[in-house]
Amino acid sequence: MATQHPDHANIPYWHTKPFIGTSLESEEAFNSFSELGITEYKWDWEGKLVDESVLERFFANHFDFFKQNPLGQERFLTYRLPNPKVETEFRLGRAYMNLASAASVAKHFKLPSPPLFEVINPMTETPEEIFELQVAFEQMHSLKHPLFKLENILTNLRIIPLFEQVQVIMDADKILEKYLSLYKAKFKKLPPYMRPYVARSDPALNSGLIPTVLAIKIALSHFSKLAEKTGIPMYPIIGAAALPFRGGLTPLTVSQFANEYKGIRTTTIQSAFRYDFAKETVIKAIAQLEELLPTLKTTIITAKEEKTIRELIPIFEQYYRKTIENIAPLINTIASQMPRRRERVQHVGLFGYSRGVGKVKLPRAISFTAAMYSIGIPPEVIGTGRSIHKAIALKQFDIIEKYYLNIKEDLLRAGKFLNKENLAKLAKQNSSWEDIQKDITYIEKYLGLSLGPKSSEEKEHQKITSKIFIALNKDLSFLELIEQAALLRKSLG
Repeated sequence: MATQHPDHANIPYWHTKPFIGTSLESEEAFNSFSELGITEYKWDWEGKLVDESVLERFFANHFDFFKQNPLGQERFLTYRLPNPKVETEFRLGRAYMNLASAASVAKHFKLPSPPLFEVINPMTETPEEIFELQVAFEQMHSLKHPLFKLENILTNLRIIPLFEQVQVIMDADKILEKYLSLYKAKFKKLPPYMRPYVARSDPALNSGLIPTVLAIKIALSHFSKLAEKTGIPMYPIIGAAALPFRGGLTPLTVSQFANEYKGIRTTTIQSAFRYDFAKETVIKAIAQLEELLPTLKTTIITAKEEKTIRELIPIFEQYYRKTIENIAPLINTIASQMPRRRERVQHVGLFGYSRGVGKVKLPRAISFTAAMYSIGIPPEVIGTGRSIHKAIALKQFDIIEKYYLNIKEDLLRAGKFLNKENLAKLAKQNSSWEDIQKDITYIEKYLGLSLGPKSSEEKEHQKITSKIFIALNKDLSFLELIEQAALLRKSLG
């Protein structure tokens, strides 16, 4: 599933600059379908400007392609809805009318209808909110007036719940089970399948690296058991990105990633994956994902092991959160200079929202990750070293290594972008940076080697992060330096 997440450093192969305006996103989606071999594209209504005429553009400009590869059958356009809990409800109404009218548009062009029938609900926390979205669509679709010819083509919208917090992810099966009971009571049947969607970036932003990976493993195990219990197939989705903190999926890590998240049937393919690597490599990697993901069987976690993991996660979260709360002002300062890649609605004010940890507000996950990498302190390490040290002391580290298969590889990959000199300078200003130094010490002890740059590109990245740190302290602009460093690591954030 290609997405519009703005994490690319490079210029897209089909464009002349890194910034992608809303008016170009329908062509970008078509390129993903026709050139890269991607079968699904997420059309994002959450927190960003959106082209509401995407279907008309597809059919007007690429009719022959969509006649041969019909939407809803061979290619899929999936709306991520604006969540009514945090965004104004009229955006949801517009999205719903767009979905309903899409069925009529496709019928008008004598193409299979409905072309759009699934939507993603972000920040899902309760079964009721999934169900209410379903009922709301049914009620809107029952509108009858000579001027609104909805034709009752799309009568039962399928909701993809997106779970974004560690605790919610671990208990997502309970939410799904209750939702299924509500669904059956209303519609006198069960849906043919479910696509539970686990976030990878936002839980890492809120809870740290290890808690996020372990929570997702519990969720995947639960989904498999729920499918057996209900007889309803579960096809889980993961929201993975390029850097290890956000999932570690690049065209060069497909096998490693697929093995880590066995049981996942769909993964996001974000902008850095598509545009920061050679196009030929990207096409091969997507084909490899299409081949691998349907075949790998979910790893089942026993009740005893799950209990141990659930006891460890709050300990690990505490190390991460306390540190992040104390360094948030600097993170926000750096993130304020991030280059724009998409026309995103601002996260404060009438339309937007923000993310936070504890009592502090943070930038979104891409800007947060980019800010940390830009000063040479990969967020993967924060709290992780102390978590490893604590788990070893409790004689419970074996279970982490058992279920976080690539923990060493992820830490090594992130650690190549560490700038110890910057960290040492920061540690003199704030004790929370000293805690990160402890994380580094424990990680190096665990890995049995020193973190830091090895290749010429990694050493060049370190030099740029040193320049960014100097500019930061002198209150100078460092946007160009941020972009230079991002190009070297092949992802903005």
